[in-house]
Amino acid sequence: MKKEKIKIALVFGTRPEAIKMCPLVKKLKENISFNVITIVTAQHRQMLDSVLELFEIKPDYDLNLMKPNQDLWNLSSDILLSLKDVFDKEKPDLVLFHGDTTTAGMGALSAFYSRVKIAHVEAGLRTFDKNYPFPEEINRVIVDSVCDLMFCPTDKSVLNLHNSGIKKGVYKTGNTVIDALLYVVKNKNTNLDFIGLNKNLKTILLTSHRRENFGKPLENICLAARELVENNKDIQLVYPMHLNPNVRNTVIPILKDIERVKLIEPLDYVPFCNLMKQSHIILTDSGGVQEEAPSLGVPVLVLRDETERPEALEYGCVKLVGANKEKIIKEVQNLLCNKEEYQKMSKAVNPYGDGHACEYIEKIILQYFDEIQE
Repeated sequence: MKKEKIKIALVFGTRPEAIKMCPLVKKLKENISFNVITIVTAQHRQMLDSVLELFEIKPDYDLNLMKPNQDLWNLSSDILLSLKDVFDKEKPDLVLFHGDTTTAGMGALSAFYSRVKIAHVEAGLRTFDKNYPFPEEINRVIVDSVCDLMFCPTDKSVLNLHNSGIKKGVYKTGNTVIDALLYVVKNKNTNLDFIGLNKNLKTILLTSHRRENFGKPLENICLAARELVENNKDIQLVYPMHLNPNVRNTVIPILKDIERVKLIEPLDYVPFCNLMKQSHIILTDSGGVQEEAPSLGVPVLVLRDETERPEALEYGCVKLVGANKEKIIKEVQNLLCNKEEYQKMSKAVNPYGDGHACEYIEKIILQYFDEIQE
C-alpha cells in the first residue's frame, strides 16, 4: 500500500550547493506527492544565506555548523552526528545531496548509516585523482558509492559511473545550475545602471581569477582586452575584479582609465547572471560560466589551455584561447566580424542541460517509488 506522501529531505551547506539545490526544493514542493524537508548544515554561513533569501526558501532545519577555523575532522564529525539526529526524528524516504562538498560526503555517509535511501544530484564527476581536488574527489566517490539514485549532468558523467561498475539507478538529467540560472534571469531582473553601460555598444564580459593565470598570463589577457577596446569603437568591456591582490595588481595598471573599460567590484549571483545575459561575448577562466553562458546564447572564449568541461568544446559552445594575447584578439575579432561564426556558437546546444533538470529528477523519483511500492 502506498504511503500518502513521500518524505524527501534535501541537504546542502554551501553557496554553490544552494544555487543548484534551491530550484529543486521549489520544484519538489510543488508536487502534492511529496513532503519536502530542507536541511542546511551552513558549512558556509553568509554566502549560503544570500542564496536562500534569493530563492525565498526557509530551511526546516538549520544546523549552523560553521565555526571559526574549522577543519575537516571537526566539520565531518559534526555533520555525521547532527544529521543522525535529524534522520532519526524525521525518517525520510529519500535524502538528496549535491556535488562533492564535505556536507555531501559526510551527509551521505550519515544517511547510509541510518539506512535511508540516497540520491546524488550532479553525480558521476571524476578526475580519478584522490588528491585533486582535495577532498572533493573522495567526497563525490563516497556519495555515489552509497546512492540508490544518481542524477548525472552529462553523458560523460554517466559513463564515469558505468565504467566504475555502477549502472543501476543512473540517469542523465542535465545540471540544475541551468535551472537556477534561467529562474534568475526570468524572475530576478536587476538594475545594472551602476555599471554605466552604454546600451548602444556590444558588451564583452571578462572574468579571470585562476591561480594558473596569475602574473604574465593575466597581463597578456589584459593587454589583449585593451587592444580590442582601442581597435573596436562599438564595444565596451566589463571586468568584475576578484579581490585577490594578484588579480588587481595586474589588472588595474593595464586597464584603469581606458575608455569603454569598466573595472567593477565582484557581483552577487543575480546581477552577474543578468550581466551575462546582456553580454555579446564572454572571456573567462571560470568553470561555472562555461556551463551557464551557453544557455543564454552567449559565446564563451576560455582563458585556459585546457578545461575540465570538454563537453562544451565538443558541442561548440566554447573555444579555448588560453592566455595568448594574439589568439584572444583573433578569436574575439572573428566573433565580432563573422556573423556566421557568432551564430554558430550562440545557437549551440548546451550539453549541461536545458533548464528542466529539476523536472526530470522529479519524474525519476516518482517512478522509483512507484516501482518499489508496488
